[in-house]
Amino acid sequence: MMERHINCKKYEFNSEELDEIASKISNLDKWREIFSSQGLELNNASVKKHQESRKSEDESENGAGATSGTKPRGQAATFNVLYSIPKPLTISSSLGGIPITMDMAGDLRKILFGSTFHIFNYEWKKSYFKFREPFSDLSYALEAERGGSSAIQMAVQANIIRYLLFTGNNGTENICLQDLYEVSPKKQEEALAAALSDILWSAGESHSGLVCLVSTDSYFTPSTEYKVDNFTERVQLFKFSEKETMQKFIYEHIQCFKEEGSHGVILFLYSLIFSRTIDRLREDLDSTTSHLLHSSLGNFVCQQALLNLMLTGRASPNVFNGNIQYDDQGSPLPLPLHGVLIRSDVGYLHWNREMLQHGKLPMVGSMLKTPKLPIWLCNINGTYSVLFSTNRSLLSDWKMEHLFDLYLYNGQLAQNHTVILTIDTHSHHWEEGHSKGEGDLEKRFPSVEMTIRTKWEGAAIDWNGTVPFF
Repeated sequence: MMERHINCKKYEFNSEELDEIASKISNLDKWREIFSSQGLELNNASVKKHQESRKSEDESENGAGATSGTKPRGQAATFNVLYSIPKPLTISSSLGGIPITMDMAGDLRKILFGSTFHIFNYEWKKSYFKFREPFSDLSYALEAERGGSSAIQMAVQANIIRYLLFTGNNGTENICLQDLYEVSPKKQEEALAAALSDILWSAGESHSGLVCLVSTDSYFTPSTEYKVDNFTERVQLFKFSEKETMQKFIYEHIQCFKEEGSHGVILFLYSLIFSRTIDRLREDLDSTTSHLLHSSLGNFVCQQALLNLMLTGRASPNVFNGNIQYDDQGSPLPLPLHGVLIRSDVGYLHWNREMLQHGKLPMVGSMLKTPKLPIWLCNINGTYSVLFSTNRSLLSDWKMEHLFDLYLYNGQLAQNHTVILTIDTHSHHWEEGHSKGEGDLEKRFPSVEMTIRTKWEGAAIDWNGTVPFF
């Protein structure tokens, strides 16, 4: 059983405030039973004492006789109360959502895995959206897993940064990295709710969004064609036609995405699929991709289509611009290949040494390389990071791209500060001073630098004292 921590604090209330508290606790045995079921203890001695003293006061005022020990009205009384009571990770079946059906669960499995018999492994099930320490150098940052779910966590991370820097800062223009170091727990939750709702709303083509939560009941009896996971069978779906209402709902149930044991990443993935709808996802995909996850080294990892769905709202399987109708010889393809059709707020960069050596490194198109805002999800040798700038004008004013800073976060606990990279696109070419036989290839050409050069070719990169990684 997951350990939960409760904070207790001593408060002082006047008599009128205690009257209100006491009136709300009409059945202390009932409340004690509820608290006990959660491993908590309700201390009601002060309430009982206050009820007795108030009774004496009332009798005195009615002429029934006063006692010399009665406290006068308005005098402060001490009362120990509990606050920060943990919210449940499951919802009541009566909350009003749409119960998942056997057919819906089957379609969900097929679009994810290609089969109804596959289920998420332990690494996926334990993944959720956990922030680093509030009011710290990484208070804006999520801890990412090393498994397949890290791509989803870092795509959400990119949208959290987007919210904190550009869309949720009340129009503030002069923002800096320091602003990301002052994020409170409440602001973390607000940013996560905004990031999740932005991605879901985009998947719903800015007309609707859908949120999945786990309830206490199972809604169907699986057949022999479906493998039970004791999770999917308990999902309720909540559909919204207004983005603000959906964002508020997610915020009110944010513990279902950010607490240990919540299956938070899977819940968000289910929400994403149902927001896009199964039918639209099938239209998004092409002959190169039939489902959103694929097995690699014993784990399920995200296909490009799923990454593009989180970035652009459409599950296109390729990173080039537009759709391709013809092959290299000019002959019509049996079916078109689907690429990226719009510039989104968050971009994408890709570098993989092994794929490069085999001539299979995909060429990312300008739609993803040049997003509306200077934030990129980066796939670097199969691991995911976020590159970003605090300068909103970086991609809209060419003069800004001569000399500028980019910030790098890779989601891993080993990173304890935001890496600052200074990008110089004009002084000298990055290959100057590097002879072909000099040292180890990885040390001479770090993959992070090569990733950046897919966007700014020839740029020289200064790590400002940080030891290069990747």
